[in-house]
Amino acid sequence: MTARPLGQLFVISAPSGAGKTSLIKALRDRRPGLALSVSHTTRSRRDGEINGEHYHFVDVSQFEAMLAQEAFVEHAKVFDNYYGTSKAAISEELDRGRDLILEIDWQGAAQVKKLFPEAIFIFILPPSSAELEKRLRNRASDDDEVIARRLAEARREMSECHWYDYLVINDAFEQALDALDALFTAAGLET
Repeated sequence: MTARPLGQLFVISAPSGAGKTSLIKALRDRRPGLALSVSHTTRSRRDGEINGEHYHFVDVSQFEAMLAQEAFVEHAKVFDNYYGTSKAAISEELDRGRDLILEIDWQGAAQVKKLFPEAIFIFILPPSSAELEKRLRNRASDDDEVIARRLAEARREMSECHWYDYLVINDAFEQALDALDALFTAAGLET
């Protein structure tokens, strides 16, 4: 196989607690050449997060200035915080021939689909609503009110998964990882 001149764009979405971030990290361990877009956000930094690696942490005025400059390919407000993906960052990676993952919610994915219809869209699902609630509670980072909001939003997000190209159910982690990896292999990645 020969390398494509441009990289392939993959969009991965999931409700909070479905295991999306863990699966992407494990996939990137298997495929070290796979790039992950770093989004901008106005949310507070969590313990262990590094600015520029996990997110570009900005305040609301900075984010709104970037919006005014049309710097984002997608943006959304989720749980009272803004998130956005830089157009320049996507173009730079794809133009270099690197395959790129956007780890974004369904609202952002819908915006990306309009601009990049050739992208591959993957939705990660939890095995059940009960398991999703258990995972959110085990995080021990949110109170009951926040968990209830996350579960309500998860139902809304999961109702949008029908237009994604592929669905991966994260019941057994290694099986879900193998399924995700197989999708990247099928897409012809050589990372």
